[in-house]
Amino acid sequence: MSTIHDTSKKYNLHSWSAQKGLSPAVITKAKGIYFWDEDGNKYYDMSSQLVNSNLGHGNPALVKAIKEQAEKIPFIGPAYALDVRSEAAKLIVEFAGPAFKGGKVFFTLSGTESNENAIKIAKQYTKRWKFLSMYNSYHGSTCGSSSLTGEERRFTAEPGMPGFFHFDGPNPYHAPGQVTFKDEADVTAYYLDIFRDAVAKEGSDLIAGVFVETVVGSNGVLVPPKGYLKGVKKICEENGILLICDEVMAGFYRTGTKFAFQQFDVKPDIVTFAKGSTSGYVPFGGVIVKKEIANHFESNKLWNGLTYSAHPMGCAVTVASMAEYERLGTGENVAKVGKVLGELLDELTYKHESIGQARYIGLFAQIEFVKNRKTKAPYSGAEISKLLGRLKKAGFATYSHASAIMVAPPLIITEAELRKAIKILDGILTEGI
Repeated sequence: MSTIHDTSKKYNLHSWSAQKGLSPAVITKAKGIYFWDEDGNKYYDMSSQLVNSNLGHGNPALVKAIKEQAEKIPFIGPAYALDVRSEAAKLIVEFAGPAFKGGKVFFTLSGTESNENAIKIAKQYTKRWKFLSMYNSYHGSTCGSSSLTGEERRFTAEPGMPGFFHFDGPNPYHAPGQVTFKDEADVTAYYLDIFRDAVAKEGSDLIAGVFVETVVGSNGVLVPPKGYLKGVKKICEENGILLICDEVMAGFYRTGTKFAFQQFDVKPDIVTFAKGSTSGYVPFGGVIVKKEIANHFESNKLWNGLTYSAHPMGCAVTVASMAEYERLGTGENVAKVGKVLGELLDELTYKHESIGQARYIGLFAQIEFVKNRKTKAPYSGAEISKLLGRLKKAGFATYSHASAIMVAPPLIITEAELRKAIKILDGILTEGI
């Protein structure tokens, strides 16, 4: 092992892991959809790192934006107006489309911070204190966003902040008991009843907002059934509740459109984002609010603030990213290559009994593995970790959650590159889990 590896083991605390058994690969190069370790091994980045490297590695325009901004004004406090700060805000609000005409954006440094600040904005605007979110969700790791999170990563932050409650969102593959569905409309009706019941039981006049991952990310890539988000919005409107769409993973063309909500005939009141705004080149995120909320803070003080809010480096890279998404025809590429991804995953599901279900939209997919398709008994974390290790050794790098692996490559991937990567996956699965 290299000195870099040993020093990392000695001094770095690595997230979500027991430290003793870790052996982090030392990465020395990254370009396009690939990265290389110190031994010269090449990997397909099939999760876009943490579903954030949308524009791939080493994009010259993004690197140039960092260099130029660093030479000009690397930092100035958020109280000041700045060319890239103004331009980034304008571009982001316009990117969100007609639903946010007249709206504004508050910039942060991450998805976690975006959701944390959305909580505070919703409280100030509604004068309410409760929030609902799904059990199958991950909204971040700070105290507020951990309280929003529904899955097990919230446990170490509990008892958490008061006022946060969870409900079951659409996940028909794992519907409880003997529940079966006739069609998609039946799925929508079933889960809307659950949501409506949750609103009633928690006191509709106490709830400030409902957080939803527009497409649930690490907890399944769960695409909402037709009419579900529209139904949630209707219930929210009837009760004065804000619909807050977490687009930290799903935004910036990951599903094929600029933001995922644009595919589901719904107009959220607030959208949170991060990841794809800079593709990870610098930390950045934000909270987009509709016109009515923006207007509220014209005469009411906004009690939100961060030293690095609207950081010039992040703004500069966001401006460059917007241009790159357009220049590269990212939406068109996701539509084209995403269709191929869906076809390939369907073929794998038909071929390999170990796949319970492959769920996908655009270049956003997850493959869930089961020991038995009838019982849906999952593989253990240790078994999935071994699978990840074998995949990585073969050049297919991704991450897992529960009994599933993520397939979400950079949005610049070509059809030929995708087919080669999936061929690696196919070969490993043919050997068995």
